[in-house]
Parts: sequence; C-alpha cells; structure tokens
Amino acid sequence: MNAYQPDEKRYDKMQYRRCGKSGIKLPLISLGLWHNFGDKDDFENARNILRTAFSNGITHFDLANNYGPPYGSAEKNFGKIFKEDFRAYRDELIISTKAGWDMWPGPYGNFGSRKYLIASLDQSLQRMGLDYVDIFYHHRPDPETPLEETMGALDQIVRQGKALYVGISQYNAEDTARAAKILKEQRTPFLIHQPRYNMMDRWVEDGLLDTLEKIGIGSIVFSPLEQGILTSKYLHGIPEDSRAATEGSYLDKSQITDEVVKQVQELNKIAESRGQSLAQMAVAWLLKDERVTTVLVGVSKVSQLEDNIAAIKNTEFSQDELQKIDEILK
Repeated sequence: MNAYQPDEKRYDKMQYRRCGKSGIKLPLISLGLWHNFGDKDDFENARNILRTAFSNGITHFDLANNYGPPYGSAEKNFGKIFKEDFRAYRDELIISTKAGWDMWPGPYGNFGSRKYLIASLDQSLQRMGLDYVDIFYHHRPDPETPLEETMGALDQIVRQGKALYVGISQYNAEDTARAAKILKEQRTPFLIHQPRYNMMDRWVEDGLLDTLEKIGIGSIVFSPLEQGILTSKYLHGIPEDSRAATEGSYLDKSQITDEVVKQVQELNKIAESRGQSLAQMAVAWLLKDERVTTVLVGVSKVSQLEDNIAAIKNTEFSQDELQKIDEILK
C-alpha cells in the first residue's frame, strides 16, 4: 500500500470544541474503535477508516484494552496502522484507551484496583507501540474498590508519564463530583467524562451534564445512534445483515419493536425535512448542546464515517423540531 499522505486541508474540514476548561480542543466527531478493528475484521478496511478520519480533521482515536474481539486486538491492529501511517503525526493526535471491564483471568483483571489499571495500561501501550496515551479512562464505576484507590491509580499513571490526562466513563453525577474532588486534591488533570447518550437514552440530562459544566470538564458521548437504531437501517424492521439479526450482538432483535420502528420512521421524516439522514440528525441533536464536547462514532464503512462527519454542517434545531422529537420519543 502507498505511503499515507493526509489531506493538507484536513483542519479546514472539521470543527473543534474546547474540552471543559482545559487547554484541549477536540473535533466534534471522534472515532471509536470498539467494533470493526479486531482480528476477525478486515484490516485494510480498518486502515481506510482511520485514514479517512484523519484526512477529515478527526484527531481523536478512542480505544480500550478489551476492544476486539479478541480482547486487545483493536489496540494491536491500531498499533500496526499507527506505526506505518500515523507515527509522523503523533503530536497532532489525541489517542485514548481505558480499563475497567473484564480483560484477563483471575481477580486482578477487572474493575478498578490500582494493580489492574496500571498493569492494563502497560499492556495497552505495548500493544499500540506508544510511550504514552493522551487520555486514560477508568471505563466503569467499581462498587467495591474505594474511589480513592482508583483515582490514586489514575494520578500515579499521569505522574509516571504514561498518560497526559485522565477521564472516567459511565459514572453518575454524584460519583463524578466525588472523583473530581479527589483528583483536584491530587492536582491530576481530569479532562473528560465518557457517558452513553443519544435521543433514546438521556440519563445524562438528569444531573450529569450540569455537574460536568460546574466542574469544568468535557464530555465525549458514545452510542449516539443507539447501536444503529437511529439510522435508516431499521425503518422497515430488521434486515438480515443487520446487527440486531446477528446472534451475540450488543443489539438484540427484541429491542426493535413495532413501536421503535414507528418512532424511527417519524424521526426520519424530521431528518429529511432538515436535509439530513437520520444518523446525521441524531449526531447533530447531541452537538446542539455545548456541554457535549465531541460525539464518538463507530463505523464499519468509510461511507458511514463520511455520513457522520457531514452532520456538523447543520447542528441548529428549531424549537418546533425539538418539541416534535420529544413527542415522538415520549
């Protein structure tokens, strides 16, 4: 394959938003490697997705220790592509990874202990061929490990030079405030929170977004398309080649009810009236709120990525549009 040369006008194609009260700006669209970058996936397709992302001004690539399958393979494959295509552009990139879910057997390969988090990041850096990541997240709350230990591990990771900033994912508003207090006392650069958020799943509106604004940290929201429900894919039920039709998928066919199909059809009418695809409108709907720093998208095709990027052209909504969307999703 020819040596990769990114588009020289890439930064003219993307918009950037400041991440909380930090010095970091993130692209309105970030690329997640949760799916489609594992060993079972097409390597060249993954490479083309990453190349297209950066050539369109997407500077943030988001991974986790257990992305694949198998676990670790997304980081390993990213490391191969990074070495050949992106090493010269390392200082233009924000690369993040996480730990908090099941990763290896035994009592030390899960949740939020100091031992797990530090060991996991060491493994991640080795797989990716990096000296450091820009952001290291605790991937989910741990109900048994003291928050002081988990945040202390994040502090140690920064002091060791293995991460520039830290973040958390899926913490509620109260625990986020507690984590921020601990990290502030340690003078650890707490940059960002990664919650699940979309038109159909709005739990963050019940206090979390207000808390993030008050603390002064950013947010990167994942699952913006509700695992594909908020796309044109399910306008007429469940296609045979869809995620919902695949056994063992994160999206179960029981979630695609007649009521959901009807909601999607009505939402699609609004999107069409805006000159957008349903996926574009779903992304734009999130970006209408300045407290959302960036939307994390996962794609299996370059065309899907390009469709998502085009959402930033129109993120304004009329009150009538917002009211109609709320009525549909009641």
